[in-house]
Amino acid sequence: MDEHNHQRLIVAWFRSRYPDLDLLFFAIPNGGKRDPATARRLKDEGVLPGVPDLLLAIPSGGYSGLFIEAKTRTGSASKAQKEVCAALAGQGYSVVVAKGYESMKAAITEYLDRPATTKIPKESI
Repeated sequence: MDEHNHQRLIVAWFRSRYPDLDLLFFAIPNGGKRDPATARRLKDEGVLPGVPDLLLAIPSGGYSGLFIEAKTRTGSASKAQKEVCAALAGQGYSVVVAKGYESMKAAITEYLDRPATTKIPKESI
C-alpha cells in the first residue's frame, strides 16, 4: 500500500473515532507532482520541502500539537523531512515519522491519551 492510502485510511479512522476534533486534524499538501508554474506559485506562498503530511492541532501532554510524516511500512524520511521534524520538535511539537496506518493510529491514540495541556482561550485568537 502506498503513502496516499495509509494517509487516507488514517484520516477516515480519525474522523469516525474523533468527530468532535474533525476541524483540528488536517493534511498539509506539500508533496506531489506539479507543473513548474504551480510549483513556483506554491513555493512563493510558503510551501516548504520536508514539512510533515498531517497536523493534529491540539495541545496534549506538554506538546503544542502532533505532526505526522506518513510513510509506507518500508519508507524512510528524507534529509529535508528529518531537518523539518527536528526543528518542529525543538519548538515544542510532538513529531512522528509513522510507518503505515497502524503506526499512525498508535501515534495519535498515544498522543491524545496524554494529560491535557492548557488551551488558549478562543477570545485571544
